[in-house]
Amino acid sequence: TTDKVPEPTLRRLPWYLSNARLMKERGEQHASSTLLAKQLGMDASQIAKDLSFVNVSGRPRVGYEIDELIDVLERFLGFTRLHTAFLFGVGSLGGALLADSGLRQFGLQITAAFDINPQLIGKEINGIPIFHTEEFPKKMLEYTDVHIGVLTVPINIAQQVTDTMISGGIRAIWNFTPYRICVPENIVVQNTSLYAHLALIFNRL
Repeated sequence: TTDKVPEPTLRRLPWYLSNARLMKERGEQHASSTLLAKQLGMDASQIAKDLSFVNVSGRPRVGYEIDELIDVLERFLGFTRLHTAFLFGVGSLGGALLADSGLRQFGLQITAAFDINPQLIGKEINGIPIFHTEEFPKKMLEYTDVHIGVLTVPINIAQQVTDTMISGGIRAIWNFTPYRICVPENIVVQNTSLYAHLALIFNRL
């Protein structure tokens, strides 16, 4: 199970998957950890260690079969099953995420979005309907099997919208706001603040 997998490993596995997909597109059939390491600018022993957590074994001097590597990583990471999500806050970032069809190949499909802006309600982006936030509890009953919420609202309402999501039955939140939301222990939160990463870039420059 993924419980035992260290978080840094989980963060790196999608890199290996993306790289293996590129290699497959180029017609390559095998990938060694040495080759992957060279392409990703990483340490080969780290890659071998990371891949030891997933059920894939390489052959000496040949490496991993690319098709098998892709298949195993997609299944392990949950990318083969499409997870459905609701998005809250259709500003510039929320709108960009709705327009990004690439999320689907990593297993995430946003099926509806919510906002309070009357100019957006009733419209669609990339075929995804936008509803008034007040309709969220009703839509949770209509769209069964939605457990993930994508949070791209303004910072001043981030906690309020988080509380609404959780009371409506959302169990995991992908938080794009720079606000540190408070949630009960059983709720999964992944913070992806673009602004925090910018601070790191500026600082290191």
